[in-house]
Amino acid sequence: MLAVNRFRSLDVFRGLTVCFMIIVNTPGSYTTTYAPLLHASWHGFTPTDLVFPSFLFAVGNAMSFVAVKWQELPQQQVLLKIIKRSFLIFLLGYLMYWFPFVSLDADRNLHFLPFANTRVFGVLQRIALCYLFAALLFYYLKERWVYILAVIVLLLYWAVMIGFGTGPDPLSMQTNAALRLDLWLLGPNHLYKGEGFPFDPEGLLSTFPAMVNVIAGYWVGKHIQTKGSSYEMLSKLLLFGISMVALGYVWDWWFPINKKLWTSSYVCYTVGLSSLVLSGIMYVIDFKQQQRGARFFEVFGKNPLFIYLLSEVAVILLWFIPVTQSNGSTTHLYPFIYKTVFEPMGAYFGSFLFAIVYMLLNWSVGYVLHKRKIYIKV
Repeated sequence: MLAVNRFRSLDVFRGLTVCFMIIVNTPGSYTTTYAPLLHASWHGFTPTDLVFPSFLFAVGNAMSFVAVKWQELPQQQVLLKIIKRSFLIFLLGYLMYWFPFVSLDADRNLHFLPFANTRVFGVLQRIALCYLFAALLFYYLKERWVYILAVIVLLLYWAVMIGFGTGPDPLSMQTNAALRLDLWLLGPNHLYKGEGFPFDPEGLLSTFPAMVNVIAGYWVGKHIQTKGSSYEMLSKLLLFGISMVALGYVWDWWFPINKKLWTSSYVCYTVGLSSLVLSGIMYVIDFKQQQRGARFFEVFGKNPLFIYLLSEVAVILLWFIPVTQSNGSTTHLYPFIYKTVFEPMGAYFGSFLFAIVYMLLNWSVGYVLHKRKIYIKV
């Protein structure tokens, strides 16, 4: 029974991250969004900045359970599984940013979106690469060496970011080493442009410290398996979480906590917070046997990648479909729904309610899949 609950705790934790991923990604309007539901503009931290690293942490949790089976399989089969899964997740992320592959002009004529302007890196792509790197390390190296390598990666990333940035501030948005590498590797047309200029917060260089979130999640997963549902396990997990939060906070003095650069201090800080959140969930579900509300998040946790992808693709379609308003002007379905239905309830509250309703619609799809025991794996 403990094993079932333990898995349920991890599903709930993973589902919690997907739930909040959807909420923070789909406000009615970003201009009227409550501050905690926005990412920090640069240095600093908001609750929203914990969502993505927590999902990577959950990827590591799950990997620690799967890795036990790797030793029983031929090397070729294990590598094929790892590479295939990484490739498919990366491809889905790439196609998602290219979707719907066409654009509409003012006369509603369709034009093909050229490959030359597609974004290469992104959220799913980062998940794919972090999974690939971490899985290969754990498969080929002893765990102790993987943890040592994780520390080295964080220290090297700090040195590279400080040493290879340009201008008086090597950590500014337009002079940092991560952007320099992405521009050299891909050019400006293949980068995210949401900041008003080419800069990808999920670029290649910052993927390496992001991998450490997966490695830390793996360590926590192994710790849970080794110690079982005991207060010793929980107390050590809490101590680990508090220590990592403190380390991230202290490191912030020299290498600021920054989600868009995925700084080493940010890794430590988010690993610590993820550990504390997970320990809280485990205390409620495993130790106190309180299951109320768990099933809601478990629905997201059973099909996390599918529900996330569904939520993103549906948003793209809502922004793609044109709507002619009563005054003859043209808008898109996404802002039309928000302004017509939700904004009258108040700009900020309406924007928040839009995100909640949209999250619940995606949850409904996940619920149907869960009821029918349909779990879409990549």
